[in-house]
Amino acid sequence: MEIDNRKKIPESHMEYLPGMEVLEKSDLMDRVLKAAAEYRPESYTSEDVRAALGKETLSPYNFGALLSPAAQPLIEEMAQRAQQETRKHFGNSIYMFTPLYIANYCENYCIYCGFNCHNKIRRAKLNFEQIEQEMQAIAATGLEEILLLTGESRKMSDVEYIGEACKIAKKYFKLIGLEIYPVNSDEYAYLHQCGADFVTVFQETYDPEKYETLHLGGHKRVFPYRFSAQERAVLGGMRGVGFAALLGLSDFRKDAFATGMHAYLLQKKYPHAEIAFSCPRLRPTINHEEINPKDVHETQLLQVIMAYRIFMPFANITISTREGQRFRDNVISIAATKISAGVSTGIGSHVEEIEEKGDEQFVISDDRSVDEVYQAIKDRGLQPVMNDYVYV
Repeated sequence: MEIDNRKKIPESHMEYLPGMEVLEKSDLMDRVLKAAAEYRPESYTSEDVRAALGKETLSPYNFGALLSPAAQPLIEEMAQRAQQETRKHFGNSIYMFTPLYIANYCENYCIYCGFNCHNKIRRAKLNFEQIEQEMQAIAATGLEEILLLTGESRKMSDVEYIGEACKIAKKYFKLIGLEIYPVNSDEYAYLHQCGADFVTVFQETYDPEKYETLHLGGHKRVFPYRFSAQERAVLGGMRGVGFAALLGLSDFRKDAFATGMHAYLLQKKYPHAEIAFSCPRLRPTINHEEINPKDVHETQLLQVIMAYRIFMPFANITISTREGQRFRDNVISIAATKISAGVSTGIGSHVEEIEEKGDEQFVISDDRSVDEVYQAIKDRGLQPVMNDYVYV
């Protein structure tokens, strides 16, 4: 089944659709976009980078220096500082989780995504019995944290459906995160009551003009509503929120800077909120195998991750299976604190008996099992942690 959402194309990507909550008193988006517009990566020198590395607490200007081209020759010094900050705040702990895709219907037309409404893929939506079967299989691996994902379709994966999935997840997992379409604060409050405690939203790119050219239809086309999702989640009672740009869609340095500023300013406004970063690069998708990261090489990705760590040392940083085994194993020794394992981005892929399976969102690069990732963490002298949170 293919959903046509062309009726929901706002004339402007900055125009809200009916029913979208507007945070009238929030100035976060204006402040982040202003900072991003003024950021000039090429203006920094090696002296600026060294000055940033010498400071205990970094300013946004210092953060910009660590993301600049001038920081590339000082990558070893950055690694040493990032590792110090990681061990100081997280010890040897590396948190493990897995994503569970429960539906892949989508109403958006994002030209880079495998789930977009015009891509000819197998669509599927798990019923509650199938969701429970998948969760039982995942829980049997020893994992205690799960991330629930859907395609961005309110029609096929409404808030009540996601809420019921959270209630089932509470039976098997101690920490439930969500990566779904953005919703209003009262809906986040409902999902929190159902058991969810963490919300991650990828802004994809913080360049509004580039954003408009990549998101041609659907509610995701509305830039400001997506931008404010984390703030609405906090207002809805979620304990933590995650931030990310999909590196490679636009200038990765500017997108990384805007991502960091978004998280930094939100935490200034809501000091109780836990902050996390994801650092995804573009990956090939079904019918779009030619998609690859644009000018974001592994060393540059590592630079971004380390800059996040040094700028916001308390933040969790997730490294996903978009990256390969070697890179993931190395980065948890330096700056990342959370790693996925036993991953599939398809629908119904943890249980053989589920016949109507849905296609994957993107091609993963690390298909190791939970046990294999667990052992890899231990082999590096680190401690795998399944969970240390209590839902309140």
